[in-house]
Amino acid sequence: MILDRIRIRYIAFCVLASAIGACGLFSFSRAQQSPAQSYTGIHVEPNEQVFATMRALEAAGFSASENSLAGMALEGELSKLQGPAAIALRKFYAGHALADPEETLSRFMAFALVADPPPQFQIRLNPDLIPPDVLTLNGFQEILAAFYREANLETQWQKMQPEYERAAEMYESPVLRIVAVSNGYLREVMRSSDARSFTVYVEPPVGNRTVFRNSGDQYGIVVGSGSDFPAAEIQHAYLHFLLDPIVLRNRLLVEKKDALLGSAARAPLLPPEYHEDIVALMDECVIIAVELRLRKMSPAQLETALQENDSTGFVLVRPIVQQLVKFEQAEPAMSYYFPDLMTGIDVQAEQKRLQHVNFTPAPATDEAEAKTNPSGTPVVDINQLLDEGDSKIAQQDAKAAAAKFEQVLQRDPHQPRAIYGLAIAAVFSGEGDRAKGLFEELLSARQAASETVDPSLVAWSHVYLGRMHDLAGERSLAVEEYRAAVGVSGASEEAHSAGERGVNQVYAPNLGASGGPGAGGTQK
Repeated sequence: MILDRIRIRYIAFCVLASAIGACGLFSFSRAQQSPAQSYTGIHVEPNEQVFATMRALEAAGFSASENSLAGMALEGELSKLQGPAAIALRKFYAGHALADPEETLSRFMAFALVADPPPQFQIRLNPDLIPPDVLTLNGFQEILAAFYREANLETQWQKMQPEYERAAEMYESPVLRIVAVSNGYLREVMRSSDARSFTVYVEPPVGNRTVFRNSGDQYGIVVGSGSDFPAAEIQHAYLHFLLDPIVLRNRLLVEKKDALLGSAARAPLLPPEYHEDIVALMDECVIIAVELRLRKMSPAQLETALQENDSTGFVLVRPIVQQLVKFEQAEPAMSYYFPDLMTGIDVQAEQKRLQHVNFTPAPATDEAEAKTNPSGTPVVDINQLLDEGDSKIAQQDAKAAAAKFEQVLQRDPHQPRAIYGLAIAAVFSGEGDRAKGLFEELLSARQAASETVDPSLVAWSHVYLGRMHDLAGERSLAVEEYRAAVGVSGASEEAHSAGERGVNQVYAPNLGASGGPGAGGTQK
């Protein structure tokens, strides 16, 4: 349930802050504090990378929320800019915006959360660890850096930073309460020596939207300043921060419940990412179960919620809730109790129960909106399929992505984006030979394609082929491909840099060569 304008009295805030501070759990980042004083893993703060990315989206045509604080959105001013960087930005955005504005925002915010501060916005992760949705934005880093300079965003940030700081301060009390309640229930204490961090990034123009991402041990959620404080979203993200490592440490125990995955996957509404991953499904179900217990629902309300989770495929929530009742009566922290929680789930009993669960069917397609061809099969726009394929790549669902790109190729066998996307999906699936053939097909089809092939697709195809030759010990062939990448006119700076590095150094995945598996994404 969304908590509206939660504010804790000053005395209560001080009591909580004192108690939690004694455990070294919580602090808020402020410029006047040194890193040693302020870092305890939990932060609420504005962020210049997020600010700059949001300004770029506004300049490109993405509408900031009507519920954002007055004066925080600059889209009217930025949309009038007509410099080279602004024009390049709008062209890039037009090629990478998805049909769903929420997914578009999520993709670009994912970039902001792994980017270093301006003016360069370099990706700070090892390229092999860059999230797939960021990989689909290949070339955005250079475009954003150029726009940052052209639009003088540094001055805008300095002007607006005090308002952003005040907006962040408004979130401190309710976020503190979420942290205290969650840690108190799970009996977990985060130590200041931990390398993990959870940050609430306050970007007012985001409004009622939220974007949650984690890169390794760094968890971040971007929130706006809409009419409702997103308590449920922040709590869900924070529970991921607390519980993800506990579930992963007990992977072997979780995998013993794998027999229940087949029952869950029969639910039409269960998201695809949970169909074949018992660890991911268990993690999400544990979090949902904890949320239900924290709400202190009546027995009737709890049963309704459990039935809803069963019907949508989150079938492990019910047995986990039963085990949490026992946890509440025990003493150990969840990190120690979790093996007992897993042992308490009776797979055979659950399989028998799930035979009688009625899963909610998938919603019927709106006939008014569905288009069909003479044979009666739905007609889907090619660009929509390409966007959906990109989205699946971002979700690391290579199988679903390949299906989308193959649908495109059935209509247009020479479609460059589809060939490239299918090659990337093959890379993610570990199908090296297939990927190699597709990259070579793209290069061969460059002359036959009815439309001009994006130079970056061509350059990255050469880079990938070079890396494959390197991994096969065929250094001379690899260098030829890298040099070909460098010679592609109009390709992104990142693709050219990857080619240059390939000429000078043999590729190995653990060396962090620019791009990494899947780098460059499905360009548009």
